[in-house]
Amino acid sequence: MILTFLDSSVLIAAYRGVGAIRLRAMEVLDDPTRAFARLELLPKARYYGRTDEVNFYEAFFAAVSDWAEPPDQLVRDALAEASQTGLAAMDALHVAAAAALGAAELLTAEAITKPIHRTRLVAVRSIRT
Repeated sequence: MILTFLDSSVLIAAYRGVGAIRLRAMEVLDDPTRAFARLELLPKARYYGRTDEVNFYEAFFAAVSDWAEPPDQLVRDALAEASQTGLAAMDALHVAAAAALGAAELLTAEAITKPIHRTRLVAVRSIRT
């Protein structure tokens, strides 16, 4: 199994995306050779009352094999990575969590020009072409 840490953007693309980006996201989610790791996602969908979206994410989360708990060291690692690469705070936490879990890759829907692709802590791959 390939332990894959999913950036929130991949799950959002799978649920809300259209066309090719949605198809690529769903291919990843349906890949039987992958085990998934996650950190967060539900707060905004819950806040805005998007019940179907919450149900979609919860169905995915039921199959997640590894969850990152944000201890102090993870937050320190995220801050250090954000300082070196210009990552936003949540992206830095995702990168640090993926690295801490030993994920083979972090999948994102972010364009390759975005700062998340600068990290060297974990291999980052985009589902965008």
